[in-house]
Amino acid sequence: MSTSTPIKNQISGIFIPVSDIEVGRAWYCELLGMEPSMDIIAGHLCCIPLSADGQNIVLDSKVYSPDSVFRTPMFHFDTDDIEQAFAYMKEKEIKLTTAIENGHWFSFQDPDGNHLMICKVN
Repeated sequence: MSTSTPIKNQISGIFIPVSDIEVGRAWYCELLGMEPSMDIIAGHLCCIPLSADGQNIVLDSKVYSPDSVFRTPMFHFDTDDIEQAFAYMKEKEIKLTTAIENGHWFSFQDPDGNHLMICKVN
């Protein structure tokens, strides 16, 4: 049974606390192979587009504290080739927190200690 609701079944922003907005923007853009040309909004926010559908990572330095970092991955980045993604992260000297698990995923940390994940989608 479907009910009417004003809430859409989509997510357009995932907030990630960062200690320095410019450093965070550069790190995430390099990770995703993007130019760090996104505006910094109000001195503490940066929206990094993930899709043409309006999905964004929203970096926020105003909410950062050592206690605010993600201790468990709150989302994952997709990949078609988990081994290639793992090798890329090692080449970039990004802190890996797991090996490739079940041939399907691995976890890592950003410079602020947020735990993130990359997962094979096919």
